[in-house]
Amino acid sequence: MFLSQHKYVCSAAQNLSFRWHTDIFKMSMDITFLGTGSAYPSPTRGASALVLRREGECWLFDCGEGTQTQFMKSHLKAGRITKIFITHLHGDHFFGLPGLLCTLSLQSSPDLNKPPVDIYGPLGLRNFIWRSMELSHSQLLFPYTVHELVPTRDQCPAEEFRDFSYLDRDEVSPEGAQGRILHLDPVEDSYLLIEDEQLVLKAFRLCHRIPSFGFVVEEKPRTGKLNVQKLKDLGVQPGPLYGKLKNGTAVVLENGVTISPSDVLEDPIPGRKICILGDCSGVVGDAAMKLCCEADVLIHEATLNDTQEEKAREHGHSTPKMAADFAKLCKVKKLVLTHFSQRYKPAAQRGEGDTGITELKRQAESVLDGQEVTLAEDFMTIEIPMKK
Repeated sequence: MFLSQHKYVCSAAQNLSFRWHTDIFKMSMDITFLGTGSAYPSPTRGASALVLRREGECWLFDCGEGTQTQFMKSHLKAGRITKIFITHLHGDHFFGLPGLLCTLSLQSSPDLNKPPVDIYGPLGLRNFIWRSMELSHSQLLFPYTVHELVPTRDQCPAEEFRDFSYLDRDEVSPEGAQGRILHLDPVEDSYLLIEDEQLVLKAFRLCHRIPSFGFVVEEKPRTGKLNVQKLKDLGVQPGPLYGKLKNGTAVVLENGVTISPSDVLEDPIPGRKICILGDCSGVVGDAAMKLCCEADVLIHEATLNDTQEEKAREHGHSTPKMAADFAKLCKVKKLVLTHFSQRYKPAAQRGEGDTGITELKRQAESVLDGQEVTLAEDFMTIEIPMKK
């Protein structure tokens, strides 16, 4: 009786492990734009902010003024934010952060065991958050940790570069707020922010008026499908051995034959890749192109139209053609334009005399030989399906 129960328990545990291994990657993933305008929030476009959602967990990229209000108008829950990424330290990309953090605190209950909210951004971000909390006498009821990326001088004009490494030297930051200082990996030409068994998140350098960064979120390949017919031909019936093989463990049959996972597994299934670029008129180094190569979604700014390329470059911004050129170079599957000048009203809200935004779409698509380009709008959600 004990042996049969033990066998049942082991079998159940192995099947559970198998289901866990295969199900952790069966995650829904989508992107919701909370703000698609540049410079400032307006009645038609919020300041820069978007959310990447994975199984209900929210990762916020940029947090312009009014982002918390945009959350309230959306289907998303700000309380599910676990990570925040700031592309650069221009106000329309992070002035909403102190207010959002304080509101999250008001809606929280003290929990010493709650993992911290991880915040990533350029050097100087930690001091900005700490100063904002200190001057406003705000005490957050949840822990947070700020990880800072050290920029390089070639990311912006020499006269605009500021070395903020001195800011934290003589000040005591709140306990737990001190995170990692992330330097450029000279070999990879990028910054490794996160890596676990499911995905890798890296940052790369962009050209702007001040140091700006792009982020790439890439899932690791999933184990290929089992060739069930081949297994049956080898005399292996569905059961715990399937789970072992799927998990990468060789099995020995009763007749002494050893089956390796490579004998019965099909090719690995690539994960999804999403690239989110901050403000830029170009990239620094070759990491951006390598990291964004064949991305499922590339989110790129297009502040002004092609007729104003000189002005766009002067201010460190891009046009639809510039964005599409990069997308074409990287062979991305889907290009989404955002960060539009407030002169470009969403198509549904365009009034008489307003500048048409559909021209930006046409300009980008002409570079991509007709491949469809998406113009982001506030509260638009783009689903990113699993690869099969």
